[in-house]
Amino acid sequence: MSETPTLRLDKWLWQARFFKTRTLAAKMVGLGRVRVNATRVTKPATAVKIGDGLTFPQGDDVRIIEIAALGERRGPAPEAQGLYVDLAPEPDPAQTTAKPFVERGGARPTKKDRRAMDAVRRIGP
Repeated sequence: MSETPTLRLDKWLWQARFFKTRTLAAKMVGLGRVRVNATRVTKPATAVKIGDGLTFPQGDDVRIIEIAALGERRGPAPEAQGLYVDLAPEPDPAQTTAKPFVERGGARPTKKDRRAMDAVRRIGP
């Protein structure tokens, strides 16, 4: 009998470096924000295997990946990138909105400037 090797979902997400800690990965799964093969899962101990598709939010993006390998350890980033295939479409550069650069109005105020500002703000004598 040849069993297909499996790994806990939270552990795999941590090993693939999608989450900084395993606890954070387990929390995201527990909140129901991770889907395995288009099915929402809420148990961090859900078993995943090679070929499973995962969908989950990360920052402002939604990650769509396929598991390519099960990790042995949480290694360096190049090793972790070999654990999955990114299936998310490339973002359209025309639709990408960059945050506008806000230029500050000069250097920090000097001690004399701060005293003048405090004098203006001061209420009463």
